[in-house]
Amino acid sequence: MSSKLKLFSFSGGIHPPENKHMTENKKIETCKSPDIVTIPLLQHTGAPCERLVAKGDEVKLGQKIGEPKGYISAPVHSSVSGVVKSIETVDLPTGIKANAVIIENDGKDTPEEPLTSGKRLEDFSIKELQNLVLEAGIVGLGGACFPTHVKLSPPDDKKIDIIILNGAECEPFLTSDHRLMVEKPEEIIYGMKVIMKILNVSQGYIAIEDNKPDAINIMKEAAQKEKDIQIIALPTRYPQGAEKQLIYAVTGRQVPAGGLPADIGVEVNNVCTAAAIARAIQTGMPLYQRIVTVSGGAVKEPKNVLVRLGTSFRDVIEFCGGWTEEPAKIINGGPMMGTALHTLDVPVTKQTSGILLFTKKEAEQPEPSNCIRCARCHYVCPIRLLPMNISAQSLLGNYEEAEKLHALECIECGCCSYICPASRPLLQSIQVAKKEIIEARKQNA
Repeated sequence: MSSKLKLFSFSGGIHPPENKHMTENKKIETCKSPDIVTIPLLQHTGAPCERLVAKGDEVKLGQKIGEPKGYISAPVHSSVSGVVKSIETVDLPTGIKANAVIIENDGKDTPEEPLTSGKRLEDFSIKELQNLVLEAGIVGLGGACFPTHVKLSPPDDKKIDIIILNGAECEPFLTSDHRLMVEKPEEIIYGMKVIMKILNVSQGYIAIEDNKPDAINIMKEAAQKEKDIQIIALPTRYPQGAEKQLIYAVTGRQVPAGGLPADIGVEVNNVCTAAAIARAIQTGMPLYQRIVTVSGGAVKEPKNVLVRLGTSFRDVIEFCGGWTEEPAKIINGGPMMGTALHTLDVPVTKQTSGILLFTKKEAEQPEPSNCIRCARCHYVCPIRLLPMNISAQSLLGNYEEAEKLHALECIECGCCSYICPASRPLLQSIQVAKKEIIEARKQNA
């Protein structure tokens, strides 16, 4: 494929401190297998799974323990072998509750029968590959956790002609995608080839921000023989990795308001998702572990860690040496779009890209003051919304007015809150409005 490609610059965006230096050169370490894992039956966008095991059942590593109840759903598997200790309702890192299977680890890692016998990629049919992605429980590992098999089964009237793998990793602190590209580039390339075969696409791009030159060079070397796959370097700017912004930056195509990438012939997946697909096809093992960046000023040993799903945040942090001081804030994910936690006793899920422990100084926020109508939030908004107006309506409880101002189009990147000189709770109030609008729509349906 020609190396000539016109790149576009999306509107808005910011340049927050990257703070990736603590872990960007740290090789991925395998976290100690815990004595107990808590496997939630909801680790994806969509319907929760139906439990397949009961208290006292013996389970194997990779065994399916949750069956999807709807099309927008994904199976859940055990990350250890052992005995089901209990079935409980637990808190998730996202702030919601879900049923979970609590498994006592026997330490043997007795594996379930593999999903596939390890055939060559060219020997699989498209239907077989789609089913493998489904049965492996693969979801978007960039944070959205949308079931990948749904993305790889677009309607017949949506012709996909471009695949983009997202290696931007624009969130500050997070470096798990970076390290995967440096250490396992061949898995990402293989996963890309699987996706391209399923969707019958001959044009693929792997997009990486230019603050990761080592990843760019290694990925280019790995893709040398792949004439249909191109590695492209994008200018570093947050939120470069947001789906709509990434698509525009790479192709110049714009996803319509309320539309999907498939509407304009594009599919986007995270590099970690592609690697998970590769592992499922090559080894026959489902998604039962993921890479997590553990960072922040309060962590004793910041690391990139390969963690089994269901491991508690507390166990992961202990693997990283604990903390140097009591953290003032704990975040699931990145600082811009992550969720603040009140406890470490929550399990790592498919959505957990990072665990950040901030010191009091890092977590300190100034008191909000009155809006000065400077419109900076509008100028940095990648969607070109009016965050100050949506926020004002939300704070007044006028959610219908917030909806008229296109609150649902907000991608919750946090640029507005970051740039606001008055430290207004712009993102938080818009999130409240979105939830209220969606709830009202459900009630009126």
